[in-house]
Order: sequence, then C-alpha cells, then structure tokens
Amino acid sequence: MDEETDSPRSRSDSTASTASLPGAGRLLLRQRVSQLLACVEDLSAEESEIHAQVSRTLDEAFLLCGLWSGTDPFRLHVVTWNVGTAEPPSDVTSLLELDSQDAVDLYAIGLQEVNAAPVRFIVDLVYEDSWSQAFMTSLAPMGYVKVSSIRMQGLLLLIFSRLTHVPFIQDIQTTFTRTGIFGYWGNKGGVSVRLSFYGHMLCFLNCHLAAHMQYATQRVDEFEYILDSQDFDMHNTPHVLDHRLVFWFGDLNFRIADHGMHFLRSAINSNRLNLLWDRDQLTMMKKKEAFLQEFEEGPLTFRPTYKFDRFSENYDTRPQKTWLGFNSKKRKPAWTDRILWRVKPKENGEERTNLEDEDDELSLKVSQDTYTCNMDYGVSDHKPVISTFRLELKKKFGTPLVRVSAEGEWSADHDAIATYSILEPFPSSTWDWIGLYKTGFKSPRDYVTYTWVKDDEVSSSDEIVKVYMSKEEIPLLGGEYMLCYYSSNMQSIVGISPPFQVQESKAAIEQGLVPENINGLDKLTAK
Repeated sequence: MDEETDSPRSRSDSTASTASLPGAGRLLLRQRVSQLLACVEDLSAEESEIHAQVSRTLDEAFLLCGLWSGTDPFRLHVVTWNVGTAEPPSDVTSLLELDSQDAVDLYAIGLQEVNAAPVRFIVDLVYEDSWSQAFMTSLAPMGYVKVSSIRMQGLLLLIFSRLTHVPFIQDIQTTFTRTGIFGYWGNKGGVSVRLSFYGHMLCFLNCHLAAHMQYATQRVDEFEYILDSQDFDMHNTPHVLDHRLVFWFGDLNFRIADHGMHFLRSAINSNRLNLLWDRDQLTMMKKKEAFLQEFEEGPLTFRPTYKFDRFSENYDTRPQKTWLGFNSKKRKPAWTDRILWRVKPKENGEERTNLEDEDDELSLKVSQDTYTCNMDYGVSDHKPVISTFRLELKKKFGTPLVRVSAEGEWSADHDAIATYSILEPFPSSTWDWIGLYKTGFKSPRDYVTYTWVKDDEVSSSDEIVKVYMSKEEIPLLGGEYMLCYYSSNMQSIVGISPPFQVQESKAAIEQGLVPENINGLDKLTAK
C-alpha cells in the first residue's frame, strides 16, 4: 500500500449535509433550548400544571423534529465460525436465528478453515462453495440477497441484505491480506468488505490469526499489519479505520493465559467465567495497545468456544500422545472466536467546523443486543459465535439511483421492453446492465438473462430509456420476476423494479412443458 502522508485523513462520512435548517437558525434554536432548560430548573415542584404543559410542548417538538432529523433502526446479525474444513450442517436456521421475531436487516458471516484442498478450491472458484450455497439457500426464501463475498483460501466473508435495502448498499469493495508463512500463504490473514449503507461507510473484517498460546504479541502484530496493508479505491475511506463503523471478527486465536487445565474447566463448569476474564490474552493486550482500545466488545458471558470434541459439548478429551517425538497435548479451552466493533473516534485536535458536522457525529449509533455462542453445532472443534447489533442511523438518501420497470406484457412469445431512468447522479458506465431475476433470487449473479444499458444514454437524468430483451432468453413457463439495474462501478444493484408476471409462452402450453429441478437449476421437461 502507499505510504501514509502527514495530511489528515478524510472523515468517513464527509458528504454534504441534507439538513433542512440553516446553521444560523439551528444555533438560535439551541440557544432557546438552553433558555428553556434554565426555566425548567427555576420551576418549583408545586407547579405541576406548568410541568405538564412544558412536557406536552416538548412532545410536539420531538414529533416535529422526527419529520426531518429522525433516525431509523436496523438490525445486524454477525456470525464467526472456524468450521475446521467440514461441510455445512443440513440446517442453519438456529445459526441465523431465522425463527426470531426480530427481523434482521443485514447478515455478516465470517468463516475460517473452509475446505481449501487444491481440487476443491479450484471448483469453488467456478461455482459457489458449499457454505455459501447453504446460507443462500436458507436466506433467499426469506427475502435476503447476498450482496458481496470474498474468499482467500480457507477464509470466507459473506454479506447478505434484506431486498428492500439492496439499492441503498453501494460502493462495495473487497480486499484481502495474507499473513501465513511470512505473508505468502493465505491460510492466515484477513478478508474484508467495505460498503456504503444509506450513505454511512461500514467495513467488515474477518480474520484468522496465528495459533498457539505463546504468540499473543504476533497476533496483535498481524492484525496491525492487516489494517495497514488493506486499502480501498475510495477517496474518503482509503483504509479500514477510515470507515465510520468497523466490525472485526474471526478466529483471533487469543488464549487464556497462566491458568491450568483443572482450574479452567472448574471455572467453566461452575459458570464462574469472570475468574478467567483478566487472563484472556485479548483483554490483556487491549490494556497495552492504544489502537486495540478503540475496539469495543461485549462481556464474555458464554463458554469458551474452543476446543471441543466434534459433535459434542465436551472439551478436548483426546488422550495425550507422543508420536515420532512430537507431543499431542489437549488444548485448553479459550475464547478464540470473537466479535468486536469500532465507531470512528474524532481525531485528536479535530474541531467541528459547523453544526452539520456535529449532527453527522450523532447520525449513527451502535448498541449490542446479544453476544453468545451456539452450542447446537458440532461439525467443528469450534462453536460458532453470534452477535446481534442495533444500528440507529439517519438515512443520507432514501431514493434509489435508478428507476427500472417492465413495460407491457412479458412472455417468451416476443421480445420484451424494460425502461430505466437515472434519478440521482452516479458514476454510470457502458458496462452497466439490467438483469431479469426470478423473485427470491440469491445474489446479483443469479440472473436469468440480462441486457446492456444504452451506450449513449447512460448519463441521462430525467429521460426514460428503453432497452430490449430477446424472447429467446425469456423463461418459457413464466412466473414472478423483477428487473435489477447493476452498476459495474459501484459493484452493486442500484435499482429494482416492482415484481411482475412473465406469462407462460404458447410454446410451453403446446408442448406441455413442466419445470424440473436438477442440481438446483430449473430445467424444462415434457409431461
């Protein structure tokens, strides 16, 4: 990566404010609120009617402010799991908490030690790996789309979004850093996805750091190297820590120091986990390293997630062996699998230049609802760790960049017409395309067919542009579909049409064709 300069880093949220009140007007309002506070302090306890009137007036003011400065709540579900080269379980409902009454808006799933044997890895480069397939198959029927993923050997990071948010997830970029075998091997390291979510810059970083008790300092060095080496082609967030909000998770491999096996297991079995907290290596390293102190973590109130006998809730029970001079020791339990987050702090010496900057500081809040492990799964010697977060943020825009729709009747009997119009300026390209997707599609790659946007009209602002899709590519049997405009520059879908019906073609009726699912793909066969 390029060397850092002495110039200050750009704010991760440095976009023009959309607040409707001018700065001077807001300053006056703040002064009036201060005067109101002084008046309230002067009121006596007996003046209950005045208290009630002030309260009602404030309720009206809060309601009015909500029309222009309110925040929206979003729910994020983060999973980290070292899967130990195993195949995915048949059911991931519990892992994703799909039965929960609280709907999730975003999923971030970080896996380590996905099977990366040479033949398997090459196959996975061509087709979706089995873990991605398992999550997509479970989430797509629930209305979620995989918006991005990145894989580096055994490290895999997946980001899913509820369909309604997809057009507002933009500027997606991915990168990776190897730290295994002197930085040349990808069995250890970090993979990341950065994106803009309603205008707020988020970054997700999945790491697998060096193993073994004695390498706590090396783990910190590796993490710092990952942060320093990963960069993005974004002027306002070129590095991981430039983002407004960072989630750091993975098999970080920090162990519990000093305590012997008997004490560890006794504390765990008696649920006195607090006896182990001060010797957790990550907790200890955070006291020494200032940059680690910027990351927050919930309390470790769940059992250490490593090392278990597979398909059991028993910690390592292997008999100790000596083979060709090598000792095979039982591994001590440890909280190796962790989820942390960081809200970008104000730079030292940085002053707010106006009230809009202050509002931006308050426009995103993060709170952790749950932090636990899931003991239901035993395919690995690690248990998966789950955390749910509540993100409260002020949407910086609420209109998709592109409006796209289907015109007229669609069927395989004739070419079909799609229209689009640019609603907001963005870096469009002649490589942009409009895809036809079946309702419940899994990812942007899961299109039935596509057509390129028009070369000479991609920058139109108000004009409605027509493009055509060949009847040869339209499904014969019909069904419910939607159109999506994909931006190659932003690496994301920036416009989605309402669902519409593709009519069954005359040829399908005449030939009596019916769908047959073969290897996950819809094929046509005669009755």
